[in-house]
Amino acid sequence: MTDPTLSAPGTALSRLTEALGSDAARKGPPPVERWNPPYCGEIDMRIAADGSWHYMGTPINRPALVRLFSTVLRKDPERYVLVTPVERVGIVVDDAPFLAVEMAVEGEGKDRQIAFRTNVNDLVQVGPDNPVRFDEDAHGGVKPYVKVRGDLWALVTRALALDLIGMTEEREVDGELMFGVAAGGAFFPISPVADLGEAS
Repeated sequence: MTDPTLSAPGTALSRLTEALGSDAARKGPPPVERWNPPYCGEIDMRIAADGSWHYMGTPINRPALVRLFSTVLRKDPERYVLVTPVERVGIVVDDAPFLAVEMAVEGEGKDRQIAFRTNVNDLVQVGPDNPVRFDEDAHGGVKPYVKVRGDLWALVTRALALDLIGMTEEREVDGELMFGVAAGGAFFPISPVADLGEAS
C-alpha cells in the first residue's frame, strides 16, 4: 500500500520525484556537485541511524524511491541536502547517510583489496579516494566508516566492523606506531599502539 503522503500532488517529495525522473533511465549518479539551485528550506525527511529513510515520520518502504533519493544526496557545509537541477532542500541525517552491509576481501597486507556494498547498492572499493575512517563510539569502542562519494560516508555494520578490525596490523605513521587496516595500497590508522597499551 502506498503512503498517500509520498505521492500527494504538490508535496515536496512529489516535486523531487518529478524533477528526478526515472533512476533507471540514468547512467551513474547525477552530477550533484555541479548543481547549485536555490535552497528551498527543509523538508520533513530523516535518515535514521539504522539507514532507514522516513518522510513525515513514516518509513519510506519503497527501495526504488530510497535509491532514487540517495543518488541526489549531498553534504553541504551547513547540512545534508537533496539536490535537483531546480531546487535544494535540507534533510536530517542521524549518523551516516548510508550503511555498509556487505564486504568482500581479497589478498593480505599491502596487497589487500576491500570492497563494500551499501544498503542502497552503491559499490565502494576502499583506497585513497574511498578511505576508511575510525571514530570512537559513545562507549569508547570503534565505529568504522567508508567514504562513498563527495562527503557522504557509510557506517560499517557491527558484524562487518568486527571482521574489519580483525585485519588490523601495526605500522609506523609519521614516526608513531599505529594500529590500522591496509587496503587498496593505503593504510588507515585506528589508534596509536601506545594508547591501546595504556587502555589495557
